[in-house]
Amino acid sequence: MTTVLTPASPLTAADRCDRCGAQAYLRVVLISGGELLFCAHHGRKFEPELKKIAAEIQDETDRLTAVQTAGADEDQH
Repeated sequence: MTTVLTPASPLTAADRCDRCGAQAYLRVVLISGGELLFCAHHGRKFEPELKKIAAEIQDETDRLTAVQTAGADEDQH
């Protein structure tokens, strides 16, 4: 998937997938204007079609597998 990260506007827990309502991890800015939000599952499912109509795809799915070391370190003290 073509990915462009836009640090000025990270996705939050309030951003929901337009398809199923789950937390969104992908923002697709359309060539025609507007945007669509998708969870990781639907982002992968619609990837071929999205690439055709997207001006930009902000992919934050790496947050799903990121290791939370700060919290783990605090629990051990």
